[in-house]
Amino acid sequence: MSSETAAPTSVSTHILDTSVGRPAEGVALTLSVRSGGSGDWTVHGAGSTDADGRCKDLPAVPEGTTHVRIAFETEAYFFSQQHSLSSQHSVNQQAEEQQDAPALRDSGAFFPEVAITFAVKPGEHYHVPLLLNPFGYSVYRGS
Repeated sequence: MSSETAAPTSVSTHILDTSVGRPAEGVALTLSVRSGGSGDWTVHGAGSTDADGRCKDLPAVPEGTTHVRIAFETEAYFFSQQHSLSSQHSVNQQAEEQQDAPALRDSGAFFPEVAITFAVKPGEHYHVPLLLNPFGYSVYRGS
């Protein structure tokens, strides 16, 4: 198969917030690529997860790419989750929490960013699911 007819190398991802048992919506992420183990990283795409926790619009990686990195902005996601939960409390509880606002911001996530780097081969598809909670994460090659 010539390089003109070869299938593109593609990447997809989704995130499940295991602390609540639901997809993680609104997590910003960037897709970076490089050629060779010591090459410079180049941002190749960006997006955010939808209501199903998926980012469906990542571009195919350029020919010659050997490594891909997906960086997930988890701190902003967990801060928004805490803010959403705190807005569901009573007015008195909100007043108490506002006195402790720095603690709310600081307790959002132990990992403010999760960066996953993996090797790729031409013409293959790589699905990289992220299982996430405020104090840990797990990742694997999906299908």
